[in-house]
Formats: sequence, C-alpha cells, structure tokens
Amino acid sequence: MRIVYITAGAAGMYCGSCLHDNAVAKALRRRGHDAVLIPTYTPIQTDQPNASQHRLFYGGLNVYLQQVSPVFRWIPKWADAFLSRPGLVSWIASRAMGTSAQNLGALTISMLKGEQGNQAKEVDRLCQWLKSLNPDVVIFTNLLIAGAIPGIRRVLPRTRQVVMLQGDDIFYDGLIEPYRSQALVELRRLAGQVDLFLLHSCDYQSRMSDLLQQPVDRMKVCPLSVDADDLMQIDHSDASGTLKTVGYLARIAPEKGLHLLVDSFIELVRQSESKAFRLLIAGWQGKQHQAYWNSLQTKLEQAGLAQRYEYWGTIDRQQKQQFLSQIDLLAVPTTYADPKGLFALEAMAAGVPYLLPSHGTFPELHQRAQAGQLHHPGSVADLT
Repeated sequence: MRIVYITAGAAGMYCGSCLHDNAVAKALRRRGHDAVLIPTYTPIQTDQPNASQHRLFYGGLNVYLQQVSPVFRWIPKWADAFLSRPGLVSWIASRAMGTSAQNLGALTISMLKGEQGNQAKEVDRLCQWLKSLNPDVVIFTNLLIAGAIPGIRRVLPRTRQVVMLQGDDIFYDGLIEPYRSQALVELRRLAGQVDLFLLHSCDYQSRMSDLLQQPVDRMKVCPLSVDADDLMQIDHSDASGTLKTVGYLARIAPEKGLHLLVDSFIELVRQSESKAFRLLIAGWQGKQHQAYWNSLQTKLEQAGLAQRYEYWGTIDRQQKQQFLSQIDLLAVPTTYADPKGLFALEAMAAGVPYLLPSHGTFPELHQRAQAGQLHHPGSVADLT
C-alpha cells in the first residue's frame, strides 16, 4: 500500500508528534508499505534517523508571506521554490521568526480554508504532487494542517484521507476571538470530509468527538507507540548512588507543569531527614518562556537547592539515554489533559517508573502498564 504521511515541523524543536510520526513511517516501511513522510511548515527535528523527504510543503516562510502580502501569492514558481527550501526555512525558524496573536489567528483560518484561503497555490502544489504519486492513503498529523482535503478529494477521489488527532484542541484553545470561533466552524467543516480519525486514548476520542461534532465510530483509538529498542537496553548502573533522582523530560512551559514539580521537590527535600534528592530537568525552552524558567531557577536557589538540580537543555538521543539512566522517577505534572505523553512511554521502556497526573491519556496508560503512580492534577501535596 502506498501511504503519504503529512507531518508538521516544529521550528527546530523536538516535539512528540514529530518523533511519533517519524517512528510510524519507519514502522510502516518495515511492514512492507510504501510510506512517504512529508514535512510541512518546517523540516522535522527527530532524535533518531530522520525518515522524512528532503522536500517541504507549506513552507513556513512562504505561508507567512502569502498571508501578510498579496504580492507573494502571485510570485513565480522559482521564487516559491527558493522561499520553501528546507535549509532556508530551518535557518529562519532557528532565529524564532514570530507573528502576533492576531496574525496567527488569521493565518490559521486561512490555512483551514485551503483552496479558498491565501495559501491556495500551496494547496494546488500539494495536490498536484500527490496526484503524481496516486497514494492509497493520505494521513495528516493533525486536522489544523488538513485544509487541502477537499482539493485532494477532487484530484484523487479514491484516496482515503485519515487524520491523526493529537493536540489539535490545545492549539485551538489558544486562539483569540474572533479567530477561535471561526476556526471551530472550519474544523467542523473539514472533519465531515475525513474518512477516518486516529487518536491515542478514549478520553481524547470523547473530547474530540464533542468538539468536532463527529460520531465516535469515525474515530479509532490506537494507543500511542514509540520506537524504543535502544531505550530498553539502558544500563542504570550510572545512577547516582544514595541520591534519589527525579527527572523531568518535556518542554519548559507552564502547561507542562514544571512549576508544580519544583514546588513539590522543594517540599520533598524540606520534609526529608536525609535530604538525599536531586532534580534533573531536560527539554526545549523557547524565548517566550524564559521569564518562567528564570523564576523557577530563582525559587530553587532561594530554597538552598542550587546544587541539587541540573538543567540539561535540549537533548539528543544519546543524551536522552544518559538522562534516563540517571533518574529513579519521571514526573511531568501537566496542567492540561495531555493526549499523548510520549515521555511516559520512553521512561517505561527504560525501566523508569512514572508519576503522572490523573487526567488526559495517563489513566488509560496507567491501567495498561501499571508502571508507576498517578496524582491529583495540580496538587503539589499529592505530587509530593
């Protein structure tokens, strides 16, 4: 079967969806399918061999320029090709080119409108390329990038179109009005044209069924998976002796709950007679959350724990193996109902127990794995 998997880059950041999509594409190939992984917006960043093509659709620079200036909607193909070069887009993304919330909202609506939006020629470019491949299935990594579905249906009426739902509501919830309401109209319109949705938990199936007004029988639950053969070989002999180490492996962002873990860690050390604990933190930190991270560092230092925590920054695969080999417990107390939780699977593969909030996908994961404990969401006392 020929499958085109359309993923979305995260501007040079390691993101769970990119890692998952990359692993799924490789697994499909191992099963004998002709699976093509295509990035949109920016090239994807993975901590394992990158399975995506060196080709980019909806290049982030091009899409943004077409949104803010009609001139770029009519420039020749050679200019489009230059602006969509993966290397150029990666270079721009690494320098954190941003947009205002208002422009982000307008761009989201335009992208969802597909052929009727300001990026219509990007839709046509994707449709024509797909027509040349004639795939049996096209998979979109989320519904927010699936504005091309009607156009694909027109040129490839027999191709099944599948959409993964793995965090669409989080982005949608962050939009400001009037874009939030407009986006919901467009998302529901597109949802009615999707052949099948794939999700990672029954909790998310129920929530997205309500949001998109789609029957649950059009949404198939496929528990999250991870390519973790190397993580299962981790040697924990490097763990820090008598020190018990708590690990945090996620983006440095309020919604991931690092502030809750810091408060819990301070209280844990305060209550302990031996005080033999340390905190290891790893994950990407964007400029928008620099003040947040600075405040957490200050809090730890004021508690006299400057020597009891380490921040590893963004880590590659080898560093991830080392990180997981040194922790005794993984804790990521997300404040939102996480639909994925890739970090929990990686910890389990490495033989590290988890402590996770009892919302989102985690109760179902815990019911299957029984490899750690759950805590009441948002409760520092329960986390401690």
